[in-house]
Amino acid sequence: MNRKYKKIGGWLFFLMAIGLFSVQMGYFFLKSIYVIEYVDNRFFYVINILIVLAIFLSLFLLLTVNKKWKMIIVSITVVLLFIQGVFITIHSYQTKHILSISPDFKNVLVIKEDRKAKQAKYYRSYYWIFAREKEILPYKTKSEFKVKWVEKDIAAVTYKAADSTIHQYIGTYGDRDEGSYSYVGPSIAGQWQGDNAMVISSPDGITVILNGKTEKFKWDSVVQFGTLAVVLVQNNEATWMIGLSENFNSNSNEPIPPSGEIVLYEATMNNNDPITLKYLSAE
Repeated sequence: MNRKYKKIGGWLFFLMAIGLFSVQMGYFFLKSIYVIEYVDNRFFYVINILIVLAIFLSLFLLLTVNKKWKMIIVSITVVLLFIQGVFITIHSYQTKHILSISPDFKNVLVIKEDRKAKQAKYYRSYYWIFAREKEILPYKTKSEFKVKWVEKDIAAVTYKAADSTIHQYIGTYGDRDEGSYSYVGPSIAGQWQGDNAMVISSPDGITVILNGKTEKFKWDSVVQFGTLAVVLVQNNEATWMIGLSENFNSNSNEPIPPSGEIVLYEATMNNNDPITLKYLSAE
């Protein structure tokens, strides 16, 4: 390789190492001050591996060393890479990472499960690679999770608890009322019709009818997530999720019924798709 190009390549790899090292230092600062983590704990060691490789390549391109020093540099590099690989393996056994990117690539769902404690935590993501813990999922988990983006800003996480009961956690990343807090149940008051399905929101609660089977849920069995979705609970298990579609408008400040659509999604570990429903009439 031409000496000129070797130098250019060497300096580029050296600058890459400095840039990645700066990212790690920024991460330490964010973690200590703002309790920020990487969306995947193993990213820390992956970046370390990239730093080691960048330094290794920059040394070989910038310096002229004899065979003995080449062997020393290679040996040190291999040892450092092996150590980082061990740490990655350890963290893979300790923590299960559930990562899912929204269909529009704007949001990242982040859940980390402590495999030993069987405790899962939901994180709010920032800038794709950083996340901050928001809350702990209420039940001990069984390392079984299913993620479905029912809308670009609504992610339904269906999971099994340690006692094999089914539960849902809903990640929401937006609103439908320009930032104001609103309750999903009252905002969808009335009857909603879809393929072989109907949802009725009334002062007494929410009723779901699917293929002729009727299930009724009082308001104390309706759990809200953000301002976009609710989960309907029966016998201490999640049964259905109802979310507001992107085109939903509550029309709360106008004397007209809500418009747009809602989605109905069953809480099951089997593969299933959400059902879209349109407003039919007042209850």
